Amino acid sequence: MNELWHYDSPLGGMTMASDGKSLTGLWFDRQRYFGSGMESTGMALQRLPVFDETCRWLDLYFSGGVPDFTPPLALHGTPFREAVWKILLTIPYGQTMSYGEIAAQLANQRAERQGFTSRCAAQAVGGAVGHNPIAIIVPCHRVIGAGGSLTGYAAGLDRKRRLLQLENIL
Repeated sequence: MNELWHYDSPLGGMTMASDGKSLTGLWFDRQRYFGSGMESTGMALQRLPVFDETCRWLDLYFSGGVPDFTPPLALHGTPFREAVWKILLTIPYGQTMSYGEIAAQLANQRAERQGFTSRCAAQAVGGAVGHNPIAIIVPCHRVIGAGGSLTGYAAGLDRKRRLLQLENIL
C-alpha cells in the first residue's frame, strides 16, 4: 500500500508517496509521469514520519538552504534507471552534470559486464532522468544538455530554470 501526502511548494503543489518507511515518490502535481510506478489501488492519505522529514527537507531547500540530510529513499526501477538515479544523487547542490557525462560514467561502470557504450547509454539516460520518481531530492533538475543547454524536465522547463536559479546555477 502507498501512503500519500501533499506539500505546497513555491513552484506549485507536490505529492509525496511512501511505502510506510521510505519516500518512494515526490512529484509536482500534474507533471509528466506523475505517480509512475505506484500501485493503482490501496492509496491512503496519512501523515508519516518520512513525510515530516521530507517537508522539513523541502522547507529548508526552498528557503535557500542546503539540506544536510536526506529522508530515507526507496527508488524502484529497472537496473539501468536505478544506476542513473544513483549518479543523480552524487550531483552536488549548485552544480550540474550533462546527460553525456552520466552516460560516460555508466559506460565505464558497465562496459565490461554488459557491452554498453557511452553512445548507446546516452540515448537511454534522458528517459531514465525523466522517469526519476523523486523530484528535487534526487536532483534530475541539475542535468543539462551539451554545452550547458536546458533540456527537458518532467515538471516543465520553467520549474527547472527556477530550481537552478534557486541554487545560483543560472
